Amino acid sequence: MSASAQSGTKRICRSMGAAVLALALSGCTSLLPKAEQDYETPWQGYAEAEAMFEKIVPGATKIADLQVLGIDPKRTPNITLLAHPDVLRRLTGSSSIDTQIFNPRLRECIEDHERCFAYEIEQKQIIRKRYGNFWLDFLNFDRKTDITGWEFNAVIVIHGETVAYKMWSGKPNLHQFEHERNPLGPLQGVGSSVIGK
Repeated sequence: MSASAQSGTKRICRSMGAAVLALALSGCTSLLPKAEQDYETPWQGYAEAEAMFEKIVPGATKIADLQVLGIDPKRTPNITLLAHPDVLRRLTGSSSIDTQIFNPRLRECIEDHERCFAYEIEQKQIIRKRYGNFWLDFLNFDRKTDITGWEFNAVIVIHGETVAYKMWSGKPNLHQFEHERNPLGPLQGVGSSVIGK
């Protein structure tokens, strides 16, 4: 092959290599990882969980009614059954407190050690999506994460067969960013691991 033909072949190879590299770099963002933490739940979102919770009426709602609403620790995932001592700790942070501070219905339940228990509901959906430059992320120089989702937590205190008390908390619209910079990239943790040995 002549020198001019070899030179032309090299130019074509370089051009094709540059085109492939450009194509690869343009699609790299889609290669960044995405993780989803999703508790199995009968409710599709925060609003639906809150609407369910509003249907619970202390002094009127029965255990059978809770089951219709999808609240059944034997069938619904991520519902914890709290015994009497756990109920006190969950409501007050301590097992030694004057029960006179509670409303009458809750106080009556707390004083009945054998028939007072509670359901603790913890439902959430957290999506973690990395964004930014693929190579900086891949080589551990610069990692950016977009976190979205919702959380719903509730405690339903039950006396015998009837709901005595309910309380809830949550984050209807969770959104935050994480940004991690490592000037040494993939070598960032090497020093500490070598020293540890």
